[in-house]
Amino acid sequence: MSSAGHRIATVGAVMATVVLAAPGGAWAHGVGGSSDTVGGFVWLGTKHMLAGWDHLLFVGGILLLAGQVRRAAKLISLFALGHSVTLFTATVADWHVNPVLVDIVVALSLVFVGVVGLTGRPKTWTWFAAAVLGFGLVHGLGLSTRLQEVGLPSDATIPRVLAFNIGVEIGQLVAIAGMFMLGDVLRHYIPRLCDARLSHAVLVAAGVVAAAVLVITSGGQALRPVQTPPEAYGACEVRDRTETYPAGGGHPVKDFFEPAETVPATSFGHLIGDGFVIVNYQLAVPRHPVGAPAVTR
Repeated sequence: MSSAGHRIATVGAVMATVVLAAPGGAWAHGVGGSSDTVGGFVWLGTKHMLAGWDHLLFVGGILLLAGQVRRAAKLISLFALGHSVTLFTATVADWHVNPVLVDIVVALSLVFVGVVGLTGRPKTWTWFAAAVLGFGLVHGLGLSTRLQEVGLPSDATIPRVLAFNIGVEIGQLVAIAGMFMLGDVLRHYIPRLCDARLSHAVLVAAGVVAAAVLVITSGGQALRPVQTPPEAYGACEVRDRTETYPAGGGHPVKDFFEPAETVPATSFGHLIGDGFVIVNYQLAVPRHPVGAPAVTR
């Protein structure tokens, strides 16, 4: 193995071991703050990348597997292209994807790289490069999900998304440089960590554990469809009532009627006469919006 390979193997084993020992809160990493300036979003992207252990482990696995600086540069460029495309497109187009499912796929990307490493370097790199690009697209969806959690102004979305992406690339370059420098130090003190197969095995373990933790702690959220955020339904409109309800009924049998149930119009007319307020919800509005408590009344 080359000297660069020894360094990456050392850092990969150390990072993956740290991930396996991390507490549950470390598995989910948000952007962590916001900014009113475009320059601030560069810093948010850089900080998010440096804290993104799953993203960095995937990059480290690619570097270790490539074995050559030139090949590694090509693969990392494909990965950067993939996550840049989906980060920009998904954020600007306001796509809402299941964040837990994306995080699980990202964790499984570590398993993929580790398994390929354990079975030996590919004889042809075309299919592996395509896989790296594909996982880059998925990683970009994860980055977009985190960025949208921050909240972006509608009048300056594109500059901030581009700034965030620039920050992500800066963070990635800093992390790669750090991997080589840290590897130089650690390989002299912990030579056994230079074993590439050990690094690949620990990478597989880290991905499996991360995916399992996400599935167990999500409460089934990974399989739930993404709910449209409340703001997507538009602003509320206050106006004089033009609808009429026939009178003659008494109080309805319950306070809330499901969309498929028949509404007792005469009872509603009675309630309006008593001064009660009637709220009609759109059928598309979810019963329990994301982040809102369940309504029991």
